Amino acid sequence: MLTSKQKKHLRKASHNVQPIFQVGKAGVNENMTTQINEALEKRELIKVSVLQNCFEDNNQVADEIVEATDAHIVQVIGNTVILYKESEENKQIELP
Repeated sequence: MLTSKQKKHLRKASHNVQPIFQVGKAGVNENMTTQINEALEKRELIKVSVLQNCFEDNNQVADEIVEATDAHIVQVIGNTVILYKESEENKQIELP
């Protein structure tokens, strides 16, 4: 679980990060979560964009991804979900 100080640090770090995944009307599937997990291992901090045609709530999408990848939700703002997962081999972000 991330502390509020860590979340603040990660929100600041994610400011210039562009969303690399989009969740559409098909929702979250196993293939997508596998790719998100690989991206988290490589980058540690990613953004996921939830498209307008997605039938699920943004928080529900975030919860499904977290459940499948063991990542942490940094923030759900608008249609964007910011996720963090500490990399095992490629640690780049030092948390306070």
